Amino acid sequence: MSDLRTVLRDIGGIFIIVGFVSLIALLVPLINGEIGPPVDGIGPLLITSAMFFGIGLPFYYLCRNAEPANFKTAMVTAALGWLLISLVGSIPFWLMPYNIENLAQMAPLSAFFESMSGWTGTGLTMVTEESLLPATLQFWRSLIQWIGGVGVIVLTLSVLARPGTGSFVLYRGEARDQKTHPSIVSTVRTIWWIFLLYTVIGVVLLWAVGLFDHQGMNMWQALNHAMTGLATGGFSVASGSMTNFGTPTRIAVLILMILGAIAFVAHYDLLKGHIRKFLSDAQLKAMVALIILGVIGLTIANLSLYTNVFESLKESGFQFISAITCTGFATADLMSWGEGAKLILAFAMIIGGAAGSTAGGIKLFRAILLYRGVGWRIKRAISTPRRVFVYKFGEKSLSKDDAMDLINEAAIISFMWVILLIVGIFVMLAVEHNSLSNTVFEVCSAQGNVGLTAGITSITMEPVAKVMLIFNMWIGRLEIIPIIVLIKSMFGIRRNIL
Repeated sequence: MSDLRTVLRDIGGIFIIVGFVSLIALLVPLINGEIGPPVDGIGPLLITSAMFFGIGLPFYYLCRNAEPANFKTAMVTAALGWLLISLVGSIPFWLMPYNIENLAQMAPLSAFFESMSGWTGTGLTMVTEESLLPATLQFWRSLIQWIGGVGVIVLTLSVLARPGTGSFVLYRGEARDQKTHPSIVSTVRTIWWIFLLYTVIGVVLLWAVGLFDHQGMNMWQALNHAMTGLATGGFSVASGSMTNFGTPTRIAVLILMILGAIAFVAHYDLLKGHIRKFLSDAQLKAMVALIILGVIGLTIANLSLYTNVFESLKESGFQFISAITCTGFATADLMSWGEGAKLILAFAMIIGGAAGSTAGGIKLFRAILLYRGVGWRIKRAISTPRRVFVYKFGEKSLSKDDAMDLINEAAIISFMWVILLIVGIFVMLAVEHNSLSNTVFEVCSAQGNVGLTAGITSITMEPVAKVMLIFNMWIGRLEIIPIIVLIKSMFGIRRNIL
């Protein structure tokens, strides 16, 4: 009962903060005149905000004296909180038309899919013509990706947190553990200041480029794409994602995607003027190396599709960076790409960006650890017993026990990640009957929280397929452990009742 009160209090706090955030979106229908039929943005947003407050306020105040969060309650709060927020956040998608021409509306499951895709920063969508979305839904999609990119718990802690271990375990529950300051409260506030600063810079950059690029963005497009690009979410307000924008605009978007996939701790070093420390970051160096190798490989794989090497390099370079940063912006029709090219992109989506960034995937941190672990194991196998080994990650030296603990953790999470990926692939093959390469690509995109599509995701998908991808997106955002703890806790409660 004590743990339940802690979970309810913390979920209540999250809901209160998200309720206030929901009210910000009311500015859009007021400015754009989306008030009343046939396209009403005010009512759905007010209902959404009222639901967040109606659930959050009683939970928070009735349980405000509960014990501080521990590991178990923090994991349950993260898993259950993200699920419920996505459920409540689906209300605008359900109540508003997603096409202003024919006033078509989503069924509840499709709306839940769209909401989960937004909050988790995935970007797979039920919408075929984003430019025909009401402005209210365009901004709501961007806003939930922007908040979700950093994390709803990080946002809540920046407002409601108190110093102590309870705040730190909640922070870890959202798949984060890097800190810019000893205090977790200072850390989350620093993260948000960095994110706000980069968002403003991104909006100005995209808008300024649009003044010189005749295929550039206007201010509305710059605002929304800066939010979803930096959050590595990938929702667009333009039909066809990035296909209709010029090369200068695409380059500006590439910069935002890469910034979003770099750890906030590294950004803090950069902004503090510690350039050498920023450039020596192990995850940054690994990302640069993978981008170079991946772009070369993908360019070669696509040579037969394009008229020359430059065209292949331009399209392949953008798509690979979009995949490894887990953003999901697209400039090409990926359904026409060969299986080799899709396999390279799937690999990039599985690896993902840096731990402590807005990107998904298993994270560069774990990929580096697994690579180093294999190397260390081989060296120990072929070396003399008396040889002394030095274990280093970046500039940090590790003891043997610490190094093995990190490698074991990375291996366990990566193994479970792959197992659940395989489950998703088999389910999707059974219900959608698409090719194996397209199915693998789509599930990797969902679980990696990327949003690139091989054409499977659509509003006409089978309900089982939608539920499966929702589950993949959910576990991908929280990196599995919180969801396992939630399921185990639910079975524990059931046993106690029986």
